Order: sequence, then structure tokens, then C-alpha cells
Amino acid sequence: MKTQRAKLILENKMSFNGFSFGQKKSTAGEVVFNTGMTGYPESFTDPSYYGQILTMTYPLIGNYGVPDFSKRNEPDSDFESQKIQIKGLIVSENATNYSHWKATQSLSEWLSEQNIPAICNIDTRSLTKVLRENGTMSGKIVIEEDINFFDPNNQNLMNDVSIKKPEIYGQGKKRIALFDCGCKSSIIKNFTRRNIEVLRLPWNSDITKKNFDAVFISNGPGNPKMCQETIKSAKYCLDNNIPTMGICLGHQILSLAAGADTYKLKYGHRSQNQPVMDIRSKRCFITSQNHGFAVDADNLPDGWSPWYINLNDHTNEGIIHESGRFMSVQFHPEATPGPVDTVFIFDRFIDLI
Repeated sequence: MKTQRAKLILENKMSFNGFSFGQKKSTAGEVVFNTGMTGYPESFTDPSYYGQILTMTYPLIGNYGVPDFSKRNEPDSDFESQKIQIKGLIVSENATNYSHWKATQSLSEWLSEQNIPAICNIDTRSLTKVLRENGTMSGKIVIEEDINFFDPNNQNLMNDVSIKKPEIYGQGKKRIALFDCGCKSSIIKNFTRRNIEVLRLPWNSDITKKNFDAVFISNGPGNPKMCQETIKSAKYCLDNNIPTMGICLGHQILSLAAGADTYKLKYGHRSQNQPVMDIRSKRCFITSQNHGFAVDADNLPDGWSPWYINLNDHTNEGIIHESGRFMSVQFHPEATPGPVDTVFIFDRFIDLI
């Protein structure tokens, strides 16, 4: 497993030597880190990671293998989309001997099948310190041939991760129109389990021509200001008093539509242990998060107020309108991976319709 050498090169010219254990090809993207100890099947298939080379800070990855990927559309699936979304993977140690009752293949085999390069024997602690001190940056895994750096934040990534035509999930008396900006499967499952019909739409759909009871804006990758069509649709919902909710990128899009601003975080929040607090009740929750941008809620217009804050760096984690009909959160109440402490937010939104 350690026969082919590989190298991680950052845009600041720093390099780290290791060995290839996925697809043997070079790749480029934004190098970020995740501090979670488990949950790699869910994380690697999360479309919010599209365009990024993911560093896992936990030193041993792959020890429980990978479930049967052919069952990714089943209700109890451990995957969040139809493919691995990360551009590449960086770990300290790749566990070749895996053990789990659901596992059918190793992490290395899965990565190779999905055409994803990976590099191990990297000092991920040292690499993470570089990213924390200097901020996330472009990088490339070089295995067989050198390639150019690539910055996904300058690209509109929604066209790559969103569906191309509308799809309907579940059955129910109420229908939610869901803007797919890179939607995790678990978000849809949380609605269908509550007997809500979901009309999943491409990110740039014309909402004025659809039939629905409420609107949801999903998570996704990249810079929220690239989603101008979705921001326009969110403004339409606000102007027409349509119940609307957003998660992650959807939170940023709704905030932009409301009049707030967004900015890039130095190194983002990517883990399953981020503490947030409900500003009004002062109650704290542990949440799953995956984002590189944040909302500047200081310039929210009248009628809007911050809802949650991050207890580590005090960045905004949610906004809510005084009517209660519009709300969004930066974290992931659907979890997968992570704690389900805030799953009640889905019920709160459904109560509006």
C-alpha cells in the first residue's frame, strides 16, 4: 500500500511527502481540515466538500471500512450523495485492516473505485497548524505528474453538484420546494420521514412557476455570492411571505437575500463537535458543521435578529425573522455525521406550513 510516493504541495510552497493509497493521479483544490474522529463515509460524500482536498486530523482513518456503496439510495444509507465529493484525501495513517459489520470494502478500494486520489503518512498535526495559522489555501496532491493549483472559491460550483431537472420525493399533504445547491440526502430524508413531499429543484430554478407550501435552501459548496439566481428566489419568498428555511450555504443565501453580508472564514468549521448557543434561550447544543464562509449579521434589517452563535469564535450560526416564517442555521441539524441535538428545527419549520 505504500509503494508509490506522493507529495502534497501548498500554494505557499510548503510540501509534505507521503504515499498514495487511492487513485494514482494528481489533483488540486482548496486544502481544508476536519477534526471529526468518525463519519468519513458521510463526510466524503457531502457535496459541501466539492472542490476541496480534505485533511483528517484524527490520526487513524479507514479502520471501520466502507459500507456497500451500491445501497447508497436506501433509507438507512451511510452516504450523503451519489459519489465521493472531495477532490482528494490527506490522512496520517490509512487503516488497511478494517472491521465493521456493515463494511464491504476498504477505504483505499472505495477511493480507487471513485477515482479519488489520497495520500497517507502525512504529519496532519503539522499541516493543520499551518492551515490554522495561515488560513485554508490552494494545494495539490502530486503523484505521477505535476498540475496547476485550483481555487474553487472563484468558481460557481452549483452547476456541478445540483440536479439538472426537478425530482419528487415522498408523499404528503404538504410540499416543500427544495433548492438543491448541493443537498445532503439526509436533509430530504428528514422531510419525507415527517410525511412531507419534497420537490427538489436545480439551484437556479424559477420558483415563481412552481406549486409548493414552503421553500427550503440546501447546503452546498463554495462562495454564496456565486448563487445569484438562488438569492433572487429567496428574495421572492421573503417578499411574498412564503415560509423559508436554509441550512449551511442556504443560511448564507437567505442572509444575503435579507440584506446581510457574508465573508470567508480563515479556516472554516468542519467537525461534529461545534458548540452553538440559542441567543434567546441561552441553551447550548453540539452540532455538525461544514463551511468556509460565515454571515455578518451586524447589518440585518429591521425585523431580523441573530438566532444562534458559535461558542468557539462567536460567528453567526443562524438568523430568524420576527414573524417566525423565515429562518436559517449555519450548522447541520440533520447531522450525518454528528449529534442530532438540533433536529427539532425541522419540526419547527414544518409547523409553519
